[in-house]
Amino acid sequence: MNRKKNILKIAIDSPAAAGAGTLARAISKHYNLFYLDTGKIYRLIALYKIKFPKKFNLKFIKEKIKIMNFKDFNNKKLLSDEVGVEASIIAKNKNIRKLIHSFQINFAYNPPKKYNGSCLDGRDITYKIVPDADFKFFITANLKTRAMRRFKELKTLKKSITFGDVLKSIKNRDKSDYNRKISPLKKTKDSMLINTTKLSKRACFLKIKKIIDRKIKT
Repeated sequence: MNRKKNILKIAIDSPAAAGAGTLARAISKHYNLFYLDTGKIYRLIALYKIKFPKKFNLKFIKEKIKIMNFKDFNNKKLLSDEVGVEASIIAKNKNIRKLIHSFQINFAYNPPKKYNGSCLDGRDITYKIVPDADFKFFITANLKTRAMRRFKELKTLKKSITFGDVLKSIKNRDKSDYNRKISPLKKTKDSMLINTTKLSKRACFLKIKKIIDRKIKT
């Protein structure tokens, strides 16, 4: 695979609902980077599995990845607990991860021409997908804060769910992400830790922008 030179590459890892997606989108917009929410890829494939259980196999997944439309990432069904649980199970499948990794790496190193680079967020981006990223961040927040953020997000979609349900779901997702044998969530030594628990979206963005600008301008 040919890899573009002189592009800006930003890699972000985080547990669920830490605010990484919001930050990544803001960073991408500011620096004109191609943004890829890798978690949404797993959720989209999980939705396919739920909708087409009899057709679901590696060949089916490969075909879906080839024609993947990023507009599908806006599907509100991707936020459901059912899809989240299924995505967590799929993420443990070595063969499926291999297909998705190839897709992610291609966009990380060969973003569309109109962009200055790429920004990916997920669980294994800093050490598996873009190990030579120009900037690596590990975004986190305490459990209750993350659960409350996800709870509010789900409530805006008029979902009948309790905070306790969401807290339990986030806790289980953390356990799965941190402890799986294949590409577990972890903070690498060269990743900058950003704790968003007590920071506003704007404050988080400015903190990361300062780090990036300092290196770009020197």
